[in-house]
Amino acid sequence: MNPLTSYTIKLSAEQAGKLRAWLKDHDYVFREVPYAEFAAGNDKLNAVFYQSGKLVVQGKGTQEFVEFVIEPEILKEARLGYEAVLNPELLLPRLGVDESGKGDFFGPLCVAGVYVNEAVITSWKDSGIRDSKNISSDKKIRELSDLIQGTSGCVTTVVPIGNEAYNRLYSKMKSVNTLLAWGHARVIENLMGQLHRMNPAPVRAISDQFASEKSVVAKALMTLGKKVELVQRHKAEADMAVAAASILARNEFVTRLAKMGKEYGMVFPKGASTMVDEAAKQFLAQNGVENLPKVAKMHFRTALRAQGLPEPPKKEWRSGKG
Repeated sequence: MNPLTSYTIKLSAEQAGKLRAWLKDHDYVFREVPYAEFAAGNDKLNAVFYQSGKLVVQGKGTQEFVEFVIEPEILKEARLGYEAVLNPELLLPRLGVDESGKGDFFGPLCVAGVYVNEAVITSWKDSGIRDSKNISSDKKIRELSDLIQGTSGCVTTVVPIGNEAYNRLYSKMKSVNTLLAWGHARVIENLMGQLHRMNPAPVRAISDQFASEKSVVAKALMTLGKKVELVQRHKAEADMAVAAASILARNEFVTRLAKMGKEYGMVFPKGASTMVDEAAKQFLAQNGVENLPKVAKMHFRTALRAQGLPEPPKKEWRSGKG
């Protein structure tokens, strides 16, 4: 299907202010347009925000601008409505896959998958379902997770990879991307095993492109997973199915991290930071180094620092998405 070349939406004054600032920051050329609050463009598109509150975007870069700027940066959600009429692909039956916990020293890696169809997507229109990274409240994540799993016609699966299993897999695979590819393939396989619950059948499976080579996930696909088209793209969370999967994965991660905290009587902070370094040292002091693989990802440098071991030199960073 041809990409969008024209897009119209109403923006609030606050959203318009954000968009104006974004356009300025990204060197768009501003010009005067009758009845417009502002107008700016580049060689790929023109954006005009009218005094009526209507934004009109036109040009060959429209689709990319909507997916990667308007929805995630300005609206903070993947919306449907006017654009669904212009781009019916937004309503196609599909699988979305995403993970949580990849960048967290403590806690599991959780991969989730969601099947959506037109009825499911339409019912979520005003639900606030969006990329979990844009939702700071664990309570909101839990509420949306319950909503997703309770939606009629929606099919879901979550694959949590606990720390001990994660460390075993990493020592065998020697690569986070290979491990992630296995997790994504496992989730797609689990969903395709429930094909009888999907009406109509999914036309594709969409996931974030985390590896520089798309073949990493394609090679990991199992028997049933090979029967569906695999689409990997950067910022895939802009897609409603992937956004829903990101919420389920995040909820599973947060729930398991809290349960782990109760088990060991301490708070395990998220991410990888000086606070995480301190918590790792505290855990070692209380539970011994032999128990660290039960709660942490041992290939992180944090594990070496916590034990007072020297860190290997950092590899020189090479440009390229991955």
